[in-house]
Amino acid sequence: MTDGRIEARTLLLLRHAKTEQNQDMPDMERPLTVRGHADAAAAGAWLARHALLPDLVLCSPALRTRQTWHGVELGMTGSPDEGGPAGPLPAVRYEPAAYDARPEALLELVRSVPADLGTVLLIAHNPGISLLSALLDPARADPDGLRTTDLAVHRPTTPWAGLTGGVAPITARHTARG
Repeated sequence: MTDGRIEARTLLLLRHAKTEQNQDMPDMERPLTVRGHADAAAAGAWLARHALLPDLVLCSPALRTRQTWHGVELGMTGSPDEGGPAGPLPAVRYEPAAYDARPEALLELVRSVPADLGTVLLIAHNPGISLLSALLDPARADPDGLRTTDLAVHRPTTPWAGLTGGVAPITARHTARG
């Protein structure tokens, strides 16, 4: 930081982990599978290993995204409530606008992030989260989109409020499986 401004910003885009495909329950209430829980924790461990710990988490309120966040949190810290070796836990905003959102709505959520925060994790759903990644870096985005528990690490070159298409290159990716 220089003069109270963040010099580098990191936007972590994460598609929720693998879910149960039960057609008898409302979509908002579909839980993660056993594999989904494990993949979410693996994503959190990857974030911790690469020092990509968020200052703020923007998360859809669906059960599967909340469970994904809790798995990521456990993987980052080793303890879901105490901070553990990774340090204090980030602030979390459960955002109804992130559920079933178009990329423009997700972009608006990110634009609302306070300017002094350096790293933001957005946990949402396809197709919106994949389309947002492609909007931010059309050249490097995966043409097949983000799979369950895929992380795309974007480095915006503008302040959060000015984030727009083509100004946040992808610098790293993580997937829980090959």
